[in-house]
Amino acid sequence: MVSENFDIPKNLSPELPILPLRQGFLLPGVGSPFNVARKSSLAALSAAEDEGWLVVALQNDSREEVAPADLLTVGVLAKLGQQVWAQNDRQARVIEGVARVRFVVNQVEPHLTGRWELAEAPWPDGDVEFVAAQRALRDASERVAEKASVPPQIRTMMKRASRPELLVDVVASVLDAPMDWKREILMTLDPMTRIKKVLDQLAVLEEVLDAQRSIQERVSSDMRGMERKAILRRQLEAIQEELGEEGEDELQRLSDKLAEVDLPMEVRESVDRELKRVKRVPEGSAERTVALDWLGWVAEMPWGKSTADEVDLSAVEGQLDESHYGLEEVKKQVLQHLAVRKLSGQGRADVLLLVGPPGVGKTSIVEAIAEATGRRMVRVALGGMRDEAELRGHRRTYVGARPGRLVEGLRRGGADDPVVLFDEVDKLGRGYQGDPGSALLEILDPEQNHAFVDHYLEVPFDLSRALFVATANDLSNIPAPLLDRMEVVPLEGYTKAEKLGIARKHVLPKLAVNAGVDLADVVLSDDVLEAAIEGWTREAGVRQLQRTLGKIYRAAAVEKAKGGLEAPLSVEEDELSQYLGRRRFRPENHDAPARPGIATGLAWTPVGGDVLYVEASDVPGKGQLKLTGQLGDVMKESAQAALTYVLSNAAALEIPADVAGNRDVHVHVPAGATPKDGPSAGVTMFTALASLLSDRPVAPDLAMTGEVSLRGRVLPVGGIKSKVLAAHARGLKRVILPKANEPDLEDVPEEVKRELEVLLVENMSEVLDAALGGASESTVG
Repeated sequence: MVSENFDIPKNLSPELPILPLRQGFLLPGVGSPFNVARKSSLAALSAAEDEGWLVVALQNDSREEVAPADLLTVGVLAKLGQQVWAQNDRQARVIEGVARVRFVVNQVEPHLTGRWELAEAPWPDGDVEFVAAQRALRDASERVAEKASVPPQIRTMMKRASRPELLVDVVASVLDAPMDWKREILMTLDPMTRIKKVLDQLAVLEEVLDAQRSIQERVSSDMRGMERKAILRRQLEAIQEELGEEGEDELQRLSDKLAEVDLPMEVRESVDRELKRVKRVPEGSAERTVALDWLGWVAEMPWGKSTADEVDLSAVEGQLDESHYGLEEVKKQVLQHLAVRKLSGQGRADVLLLVGPPGVGKTSIVEAIAEATGRRMVRVALGGMRDEAELRGHRRTYVGARPGRLVEGLRRGGADDPVVLFDEVDKLGRGYQGDPGSALLEILDPEQNHAFVDHYLEVPFDLSRALFVATANDLSNIPAPLLDRMEVVPLEGYTKAEKLGIARKHVLPKLAVNAGVDLADVVLSDDVLEAAIEGWTREAGVRQLQRTLGKIYRAAAVEKAKGGLEAPLSVEEDELSQYLGRRRFRPENHDAPARPGIATGLAWTPVGGDVLYVEASDVPGKGQLKLTGQLGDVMKESAQAALTYVLSNAAALEIPADVAGNRDVHVHVPAGATPKDGPSAGVTMFTALASLLSDRPVAPDLAMTGEVSLRGRVLPVGGIKSKVLAAHARGLKRVILPKANEPDLEDVPEEVKRELEVLLVENMSEVLDAALGGASESTVG
């Protein structure tokens, strides 16, 4: 809206309310609605209602609280217009600019108030140059308005501005120009300087409009048969050319970038061929896009870029000790592995495979290795992966083809020697798209990975400098050829004492940070921590322990947030249920009754060791054997062999001769919803059947593991450390192990071996002697 200059009342107060604008803009001769929401601004409008006048000042920034120093020194004397709308604490008001003024703020609260004086310089109407500038301004503004298709209402505003001082401010208000330029126009008091600045801006805008029209005419002939995306790209290039801001050609940019990269000879030849070929491909075609994308990937790969310095094994050892409690054997193997890579020149050592239950620190060990060696870390999650292309990439002939996850990780890492973590390697899938496990064979083989070829890149990349580490829960699910490429490092689990140390050193500080409280805000004694470990968690690692103790720290956070945590939250053992819920496990939780036919075995699972009960019962029948409990083939065969062994030694075991023909035997393994298989239950099944048929109970404080031959020879099994830890956690006092597993006891913590009696046996006669309190004087087996 254009306003012819108001007659300023002669009796207008020399002090007026000041309205600061943090958004928007106002010049003399122009009226516009403004949204007002700040309390001080609303107060200024209210104070201006009496006289209907105020001073509009522009802020230097958009801050909420405004000080006099935040305002431009030149403002606009303005007349209050009609109210457009009002809602709650907001209103929209039309304000019409009248004249430039200088002002001095002399009051801040409840709104800005200040003294003002006119700052408009006189217009030299008789000067020839000034008259010519006025005409040039009107002609240029009309031309630009016509070329830019300015809305009719704005063109009407410009025609109504009959006087030159109004016209120059109206044109400056409607121009599509930066806000800094408009503020400069407000501050420019000299009329001729102001007109020249507006004429310069009109000239730039007219040149841009002419260039746009020229561009549209030039590209209109190519409209037919071109995709919309290609048209917009051509227009952009033409605009940049007309404005003298021609964009850098993407192909040339890639060519220059590739020239700076130290590419191997074979890769350089492939790149040069592709650069020559892509120059002949028409712009905008899909083939050119694919080629440029491939060149971009090659240019951004870390060819010969390393981040690892000389490995300081002492520093690595200190880092591992700081980040992980216990695990001494694991740390030793990691250091040996790094020492081999340091001394071997090419760094071709075996690939580490960290195997253990969830929560024992496999991934965090890899992170500590990366941090200690100064390498980047690249994590490739393999769980559920079924498509080989996810590892080795897709061929470029496919739509949407991309490199594999390994290449993408190397690109993000920016180095050719990162620590590459292949997580959950035992959970690889296999589908019609290929076998990802087979793709890993080349990646992990130190004799092949120096020339790894991704299907998308199709050029060899040297992976021999990378440090590969894999993690898994269960070795049985890893293909044998893949397992042969790796050195297994077992992480069996932690004892109660180790969990207590981990909680003190790592878990509690982390929980305090996560909860937003200080470590000293929660007091937990060792007895309380041990009670939480025994009563609320039963796991090989410490993940569940961390979740459990986190409830206490979150409770402390609630109290602190309410302002009620005046003293540290001290939790006693008998108060744990208030924070953690009811107790899940009881101490000495070994509940196998001392009845004939029940034996306690030890089993290994992907989440740690466990206690396995085998129950046997007999009923009148014809000598048949019934098996229940989701047993696999190996356990079914163990049960058949056990029955044959027991019956063949019936006399030595004091079993009545007519039992075999007149009784049916039923063997059941509880927790039937869980599939179970493996050789570890062989000794347990033999003992359960011998106990049943000889009517002698098994010692209740005894657990056992091992496989048995048909002649009664006890054979070794795996997972000894996990099984022994499980027996110790359940409060058992004696454990029967195969004699051949004696070396595995070195992995068992000393405090556990001190509290357990370990019986090493070679045949079933020794087992039954310990379990049943001795057979008859005849030799069993």
